[in-house]
Amino acid sequence: MQHEASGGTAHGRRLDELFHDRMVQSPQAVALVDGAHTVTYEELWDEAGRVEAQLTENDVVPGGLVGLHIRRGWQVVAGILGIWRHGSGYVPVDPRYPQARQDYIIQNAGLRHLVTGDGDGELSVAVRKGAADVAPAVPHDTAYIIHTSGSTGDPKGVVVRHTHVAALLEACAKTYEVGPEDVWSFFHSHSFDFSVWEIWGALLSGGRVAVVPHEAATDSGAFATFLARHRVSVLSQVPSVFGYLVRALAADPVPLPDLRYVVLGGEAIVPRTLLQWFRLGVAPHAELYNMYGITEITVHATVAKLTPKVLRAPSVGTPIGSPLPHLDIVLLEDGRPVSPGVPGELHIAGAGVAEGYLDRPALTAERFPRYEELGGDRVWYRSGDYAVERPDGGFEYLGRRDDQVKIRGFRIELGEIEAVLAEQPEVQECAVVVVDRQGSPALVGCFVADPETPGAATPAAVAALRDRLAQVLPRHMVPGSLVPVDELPLTLSGKLDRGALVRRVSDAGR
Repeated sequence: MQHEASGGTAHGRRLDELFHDRMVQSPQAVALVDGAHTVTYEELWDEAGRVEAQLTENDVVPGGLVGLHIRRGWQVVAGILGIWRHGSGYVPVDPRYPQARQDYIIQNAGLRHLVTGDGDGELSVAVRKGAADVAPAVPHDTAYIIHTSGSTGDPKGVVVRHTHVAALLEACAKTYEVGPEDVWSFFHSHSFDFSVWEIWGALLSGGRVAVVPHEAATDSGAFATFLARHRVSVLSQVPSVFGYLVRALAADPVPLPDLRYVVLGGEAIVPRTLLQWFRLGVAPHAELYNMYGITEITVHATVAKLTPKVLRAPSVGTPIGSPLPHLDIVLLEDGRPVSPGVPGELHIAGAGVAEGYLDRPALTAERFPRYEELGGDRVWYRSGDYAVERPDGGFEYLGRRDDQVKIRGFRIELGEIEAVLAEQPEVQECAVVVVDRQGSPALVGCFVADPETPGAATPAAVAALRDRLAQVLPRHMVPGSLVPVDELPLTLSGKLDRGALVRRVSDAGR
């Protein structure tokens, strides 16, 4: 079934112009708090102007791409705004990335100039001397290029325009009533597009950005204290990282009376963790939402309000709700719409769909097709994600298409096994991977034991856990082994690093 968008793109203006409007309204309002730095809207605009001037002095031609090589903080926002004021798009190059990945992104985008900063002083423009990279052509109103990793191959640069982001924020305003009184946490790397929502959702509604320091981003107890001290009202989190916060609050409750919205996205939720969040009652005014999204459709595509009733309801996957009003969603299999209740691949069209991949026309044509069955006049993004439509018209996320594996002739959805494993009382977090065992693929279930269940990681307890799975799952879906781990490896974006988990399990099995 196809879900139609009810609105078009936002006003078509550039994001720096929209920020300028906010700055004129309240120039002395605080825009950013980053440790000892408190930056007003006017100060942020002026700092961006200095970046713009440096780019002009270095003969950077507007309409192209400029690198942003800065650690997460207030300077990231000033750098982005300065690049936009200059008329160019930014390409984040996170200094925390391995050098090989940084080099790849710089070369792939043909970057000759990078905005840099040390977090304290003024921003500067570095020129890559002797750079011979050919800069690929991009639309004149490109806002950013964020590189995403697929299951195979090199990272792909996704081309996103200003109108795409403006359309997202306009659509989200129908769900979230935010304004100048709100404080948004800036938790994620600017190489992860969740940061676009965190920064510009705040600043283009007149709110304040609170930059989460490294020590709080890596220590959930310190993070809870940070949220309380800065009176954060809008919190965006990847579910696995939010789970760490919930456990920290369970051990040492910190009242969060100012928290109004918790926005989850990036991976499947664990209902038991979210039910624990509600039971804690530390944020009595907070509403909990799950938003399915992808970089290629500009951050968010759907929204589902999560309540204890929703979380306890029977489901086959993660509830992701209905599409935002600027997007259409259809589930297809072999290019044809499926019936309600039948799994299909999520396809998305509308005002948030990106221009495609940087300098990769063949891949763009493959992943951004047109379908005669759907009229042939619209571009759809093939997500590679599977979902099913609920009777109420919302969707449940089932997992990645490439998470479907074939073992001994059976097609298996890893997410289905993970859902059953996650429901076991001694399992705090889990993931299922496929590893090579003497030349044959084998399922391995990895789990973090619940600290409140003593002995959950002992051999006898693990064997008993596997026996319970065998009572629920078909024989071919029961993991050949269950492996207790201290923690699941995460990427810099806070998502499960499935490749690292496979390597860890494979090394341990040798």
